Amino acid sequence: MLLASRRRLRAEVLIVLGLSLGQSAVYSVVQLLDKLTRAPLSEATSTLNRSQSTREYFDLTYQLLDILFALLPVVLVFYFLSLHVTGGSAGGSAFARLGFNFARPGKDSLQGLGLAAAIGIPSLGLYAVGRALGITTAILPSGLDAYWWTVPVLILSAIRHAIVEEVIVVGYLLDRFGKFGWSTPLAILVSAVLRGSYHLYQGFGPFIGNVVMGLVFAWLYTRTKRVMPLVIAHALLDIVAFVGFSLFGKAVGLG
Repeated sequence: MLLASRRRLRAEVLIVLGLSLGQSAVYSVVQLLDKLTRAPLSEATSTLNRSQSTREYFDLTYQLLDILFALLPVVLVFYFLSLHVTGGSAGGSAFARLGFNFARPGKDSLQGLGLAAAIGIPSLGLYAVGRALGITTAILPSGLDAYWWTVPVLILSAIRHAIVEEVIVVGYLLDRFGKFGWSTPLAILVSAVLRGSYHLYQGFGPFIGNVVMGLVFAWLYTRTKRVMPLVIAHALLDIVAFVGFSLFGKAVGLG
């Protein structure tokens, strides 16, 4: 019975990853190989938040649809988790189980702000080092044209990335890896390497930086059992990068 349950959970994890960040990791590896076989990485560019139409309101529509559909695997995660919440056990609802709620907004916000500062400043240094060593592409956080909706959409995009990555790669996977019988260090390592892998299209520098970020975030989650501070920190990092580049035209790299 236990073996059958683990098999079902493995299939569940593969489905979730195949629809979300696992798929992104595969594409990222292929994109990295494509860039490496064209020219040195230092000559390549990685553009985030690309424009999808030259027509303003069609571009807005595509951006909002991308954000909406990217969040569906998160809905699927909470659906799967809710199937195993019984009679008030496992910490209540699936949201409470991962700490993805507003139960302690003040403490979560302070932790998120501190994490953003601790991760963001070294990330800029790592980006500069990676560019100097030729192992990191030029990263353009926004390729959107300047419309009235550009900044709000970039903020929504940052929040989308934060929710998808932290809920799936940290909260959900660590929960499932624990049920596989994995040790905590192994679960943290696999989670962190996955985070790095779907950033490989940006080069080896961002891969290393995101693995380190993943180790820190996953370790912190094992201590607090709350994903919300991680979501807040990640959203702040991306908002600063996306909106800052859009307003001031400065390329920066982060997770």
